[in-house]
Amino acid sequence: MPEPIISVEHVSKSVTDSTGTLDILRDIDFSLAPRETVAILGASGSGKSTLLAIVAGLDTPTRGTVKLAGEDLFAMDEDARAAWRARQLGFVFQSFQLMGNLSALENVMLPLELAGRRDARRAAGDMLARVGLAERFGHYPRTLSGGEQQRVALARAFVVRPAVLLADEPTGSLDFATGETVMALMFDLNREQGTTLVMVTHDAAIAARCERRITIEAGRLVQAPPARPHG
Repeated sequence: MPEPIISVEHVSKSVTDSTGTLDILRDIDFSLAPRETVAILGASGSGKSTLLAIVAGLDTPTRGTVKLAGEDLFAMDEDARAAWRARQLGFVFQSFQLMGNLSALENVMLPLELAGRRDARRAAGDMLARVGLAERFGHYPRTLSGGEQQRVALARAFVVRPAVLLADEPTGSLDFATGETVMALMFDLNREQGTTLVMVTHDAAIAARCERRITIEAGRLVQAPPARPHG
């Protein structure tokens, strides 16, 4: 079996305020192989979005660590983690998180420009065409439908060819038919690029399309089948 692309090692997260200590995550431990597709399931408040943020290095665990491609995220300083995210991670959010003052093309160009890519305009245009938005290059988010905005977000995430794509309820703001279209596109792009997909969802039907399902209840891991061997 190849070296894991993601290793979550005994991660716990607690927050303390005047009312006491709240345990959000409790000793979460699992690993994912390259190219796996994984759904993290759980009710609202179970800790699944916090776990995704820790995997991304956007939040820090109280205990434990996360290794991505063998690198300990929390042995890095914040600048190094940000640089690592820019190179290795793509993100898709329920609320799209597009820049309202940038066109569709400029939104997709942004991560490429930050990486210093001289072919940013061409690569972004090609990716927008791949997601079916060749006629929307100059449109701003406010003039796009929810499904179109999420396709722009997919293009922005995949244009850097990330090793890992993190998706947090990617169809949560969409109607069923539009959500189905977006999910099919996300899985197609994932296969084409050989990305490891980690998706937070409460939708069992969407989760069933992933190779593995990890369930969290009240901050604890209750189901995490072992990684399947890859040839």
